[in-house]
Amino acid sequence: MRIERRFTKENQDAYASIDFHRTTSEIRNPDGSVVFSLDNVEVPTTWSQVASDVIAQKYFRKAGLSDDLVKIEEDDVPEFLWRSAPRDGEQVKPNGEYLGETSAKQVFNRLAGAWAYWGWKGGMFDSETDARSYFDEMRYMLAAQMTAPNSPQWFNTGLHWAYGIDGPSQGHHYVDYQTGVLTASNSSYEHPQPHACFIQSVTDDLVNEGGIMDLWVREARLFKYGSGTGTNFSSVRGSQESLAGGGKSSGLMSFLKIGDRAAGAIKSGGTTRRAAKMVICDVDHPDVEEFIGWKVKEEQKVASLVAGSKLHELKLNEIFAAIRAWDGKEEDAFDPKANAGLKNAIKSAKKVMIPETYVYRVLQYAKQGYASIEFPTYDTDWDSEAYNTVAGQNSNNSVRVTDSFLKAVENDDDWELIRRTDGKVSKTIKAKELWEDIGHAAWACADPGVQYHDTINAWHTCPADGEIRGSNPCSEYMFLDDTACNLASMNLLKFYADGEFDADAYMHATRLWTITLETSVMMAQFPSKAIAQGSYDYRTLGLGYANIGGLLMNMGYSYDSDEGRSMCAALTAVMTGVSYATSAEMAKELGPFPGYKKNAQHMLRVMRNHKRAALGKKAGYEGLEVKPIPLDHKNCPDRNLIKLAESAWEEAVTLGEQHGYRNAQVSVIAPTGTIGLVMDCDTTGIEPDFALVKFKKLAGGGYFKIINQSVPAALAKLGYGTAQSEEIISYAVGHGTMGNAPDINHTTLIGHGFGQEQLDKIESALPSAFDIRFVFNQWTLGADFCNGTLGIPEEQLNDPAFDLLSHLGFSKKQVEAANHHVCGTMTLEGAPHLKEEHYSVFDCANQCGRIGKRYLSVDSHITMMAAAQSFISGAISKTINMPNDATIEDCQAAYELSWSLGVKANALYRDGSKLSQPLSSALIDDEDEDDFEETLRDTPAGDRAQVLAERIVEKVIIKEVRKQARERLPERRKGYTQKANVGGHKVYLRTGEYQDGKIGEIFIDMHKEGAGFRAMMNNFAIAVSVGLQYGVPLEEFVDAFTFTRFDPAGMVQGNDSIKSATSILDYIFRELAISYLDRTDLAHVQPEGESFDTLGRGVEEGKSNIQQANEDNLAMIKQVSSTGYLRKRLPQELMVLQGGGQGNLFSGETAVQAATGTDSAVAVAAQPAAVMPQLDDRAKAKMQGYEGDACGDCGNYTLVRNGTCMKCNTCGGTSGCS
Repeated sequence: MRIERRFTKENQDAYASIDFHRTTSEIRNPDGSVVFSLDNVEVPTTWSQVASDVIAQKYFRKAGLSDDLVKIEEDDVPEFLWRSAPRDGEQVKPNGEYLGETSAKQVFNRLAGAWAYWGWKGGMFDSETDARSYFDEMRYMLAAQMTAPNSPQWFNTGLHWAYGIDGPSQGHHYVDYQTGVLTASNSSYEHPQPHACFIQSVTDDLVNEGGIMDLWVREARLFKYGSGTGTNFSSVRGSQESLAGGGKSSGLMSFLKIGDRAAGAIKSGGTTRRAAKMVICDVDHPDVEEFIGWKVKEEQKVASLVAGSKLHELKLNEIFAAIRAWDGKEEDAFDPKANAGLKNAIKSAKKVMIPETYVYRVLQYAKQGYASIEFPTYDTDWDSEAYNTVAGQNSNNSVRVTDSFLKAVENDDDWELIRRTDGKVSKTIKAKELWEDIGHAAWACADPGVQYHDTINAWHTCPADGEIRGSNPCSEYMFLDDTACNLASMNLLKFYADGEFDADAYMHATRLWTITLETSVMMAQFPSKAIAQGSYDYRTLGLGYANIGGLLMNMGYSYDSDEGRSMCAALTAVMTGVSYATSAEMAKELGPFPGYKKNAQHMLRVMRNHKRAALGKKAGYEGLEVKPIPLDHKNCPDRNLIKLAESAWEEAVTLGEQHGYRNAQVSVIAPTGTIGLVMDCDTTGIEPDFALVKFKKLAGGGYFKIINQSVPAALAKLGYGTAQSEEIISYAVGHGTMGNAPDINHTTLIGHGFGQEQLDKIESALPSAFDIRFVFNQWTLGADFCNGTLGIPEEQLNDPAFDLLSHLGFSKKQVEAANHHVCGTMTLEGAPHLKEEHYSVFDCANQCGRIGKRYLSVDSHITMMAAAQSFISGAISKTINMPNDATIEDCQAAYELSWSLGVKANALYRDGSKLSQPLSSALIDDEDEDDFEETLRDTPAGDRAQVLAERIVEKVIIKEVRKQARERLPERRKGYTQKANVGGHKVYLRTGEYQDGKIGEIFIDMHKEGAGFRAMMNNFAIAVSVGLQYGVPLEEFVDAFTFTRFDPAGMVQGNDSIKSATSILDYIFRELAISYLDRTDLAHVQPEGESFDTLGRGVEEGKSNIQQANEDNLAMIKQVSSTGYLRKRLPQELMVLQGGGQGNLFSGETAVQAATGTDSAVAVAAQPAAVMPQLDDRAKAKMQGYEGDACGDCGNYTLVRNGTCMKCNTCGGTSGCS
């Protein structure tokens, strides 16, 4: 094969036009601990810190490199391709320390060198010049982030060629490229394992080769080297089928759980990644119903573990607390009959189903002197102990459905489940009900996905050798069982410059990477004999691309547009067409793949169908039940790509008819997880972007916000000037300074006591801040300043819910306005200058930022897949994002649309369908509580006051105490005493007021009621008083306790406004509401007093019966009178008490302003500004566009959806295989 140079020049270093520099790579956990660190790392200067970190942590060989290498001469290999080995045969330094790679050049050289070396040995090049051109071009493309192979290539390829690294065989096999003989490997690395994707078969056998237990061993070999595997388990008999020796089989699910646990225990090298695995079940399997609901039930188990463990800890420690609170004989503390608090705690525990065994165990602990119990609690992190405890968490699940099943669903027909042992009907069910189960499971937990069996096999190039039954973990590689595919992806944005897509460079790269992937098949070893033989016979490849979302945004087109879909389809058609044409070229030189002859006519039929789609034909397809989406010539923004697509497929079919093809498949669209980070792609695979604002990592640690690199280019393309673009971008990213921020700025902060030192500290922290409230804390400002100048108590500063800005008196609106200015909105919706018709260009998979509302529709994901699928040999790995409010019917409709458009597989992800991921907003207010009357009714009369007091402490004190510092009453204060008789029992109510007349305390005493009840009411009053002093509005108490029912109750004597009450508390809070809140709706008789308007006086209603008072009179009245005694009835013509301004909400002072209205006066005490909700790491990550899960490798909450997998944008870890 002739290899031309396009990016490099002959007799010039491949890196001549690329600048390199040295940097430090460091990845830390959220707590600051170091996960990985390496100094003096050499990478291209254009690479981001994340790309540098990923190649250093993931892909640099850490050990085994000798510092004294020699070239091994081979007569039939050019000198520049001679492999290297340690001079002394050892791979360690003399002092016993291992060396590792420290330069990206070393990695590029070993990859490209190994490919060129094996390509030469396999007869791929016409001359040494061609081999050298190939070697240089490949190195350049890797360094320029134009292309990248799948992760196993980075891990394994070239280690033996470049460094002589070797080791004992791991049970692998390969087919010798010269003899065609299946051979057992005797080396770990001479023949590398570069393949990412495997499909393995399993037979209905327990322990023999090819059986169930053997599969776990084969999977382990793959996981160890960073690869992923998928298997269709439908050949395994169902749970009620007979065994040869008698009895019934334990069924498919029992074995799947074993395999799941085995996969969860294996990581490549202990650090590289989680196991990547796909489990497939045919829709007619006897156990398919249980399979569909598997993960739904496992998620329910996690929810139970989390909730149950936390309830256990709470309720069991409540028992300890009740024992500690006992103030009597020590031996009675442990007796529920004597200790009423303990009795209630035990009842409370039993009410939530705490096992009695644990209750008694706690009592026994307490008697032995223990003061508390540490009950292990679980959380919903995806890598937590709760998830690790249940099954099904280490695989993607898919159901394989047929056209006949989907038609049965349409017609509401019956569906038969078939036994695997004898082919008889195991069970007959309604197809529609089973389809609804699939939709519900996908809606509830994002599994299973759906694979369309007949569509997949209609595009099968080798049907003479059997049906396609399986796929890899991400569903993009679909071929015969016991085959493998190695992937590579091209970064589309690197081929776009100066407003033009460089199609010639794109086709050049496609040709070279097709050669590279074919060479990888030749040089590889495989984990089993069957896979080694299958891969040799069919030689399937997986070339694809990444960053289509970034490219479309750069070009100014929406992901959900006809132009966007047509551009995607054209790029896909060119790539696959050129790749098949290259495959036919290689077949001319090296011969077609061994399985081609038997399948020639089938494969040529598939090629002609691809060609028809490229030509834009809507009819004339051969052997297709579901027609593909043809290339949209009309809407493609690049006319040159249309012509190239047509010519590429003309050539691919013509050359194939003449020479056959070297490869049965050539293309897939992979998720490009880790390699997408190495290439600095904004978007992965065929995905749209997940956020418009990214957090760019700095070399010294930390992050700063940047706009998606595609946004400025898109704005320029759409016609916005530089100044307008800067304003739009600042709207999204923020200005990073408080200098000119509204409301909260340097001027207002100086007014609160901030000095230049504090302002400088704040300014230095703002560029990386997600929210300004995270900057205003004792760690940024210093504890001395917060305690001394600002006067904030230490315990308040240490409270995780403390909000310093609210404490300073800034309102929620003021904080949000400043936040938008400083930290940005993280969306472009509402940006200045941006036209609404351009919003769609910047739509992402999810809503962006705090105020963003737009996101891509479900159909837009599916139609983009369909546009590309017509030109892909394999399939497409993609997440179809759905909003949280999507219904089960929406899930079914998405599956049905995918089928109708010719998509081969579909994986849905509904926002919030995983327990581990937070929703965008809370469903209900945390303070909503159940009806309290039932609890009171079930409580003994003597304990009711205590129960009510506990409820006050729980509902009001605990939940409201963090909102404001306690406001102490003056030593000498006003108030009033009200005596009344409720149901025959005397009740004395005494109040205490602040200087402004606001109520701050109550005292309750009862005459001859009994010491126990009297004491409880006294304690209840203390609880209410504490709540009032912490700023809890009196309205909260009134709403909670009016109309409560318990004895004493009945007629009320001695109160001029209240004549009956349903309980003592009903009476007390009616009285307080009437006196302090003017709640005349709770009075039976309208209150009257010396200086207020009485409403309801016929024609005199609304008119004052007094003369207007002056300010001196008002001041005198306030000094000597109790607001409560006057029942808040001061006329509006006199005054209105209003809440203080926003600047002094926490000052404890209430402004008095002259009345201007004519409505009845209602004075409302100043209430503290609501504390902004505190964001935990998950919620913060969700708002940043991430999934809300923590990475299993580095612990950072920077996971994003990536095809059907997830990847970490901090360390590059993935849950997939690319």
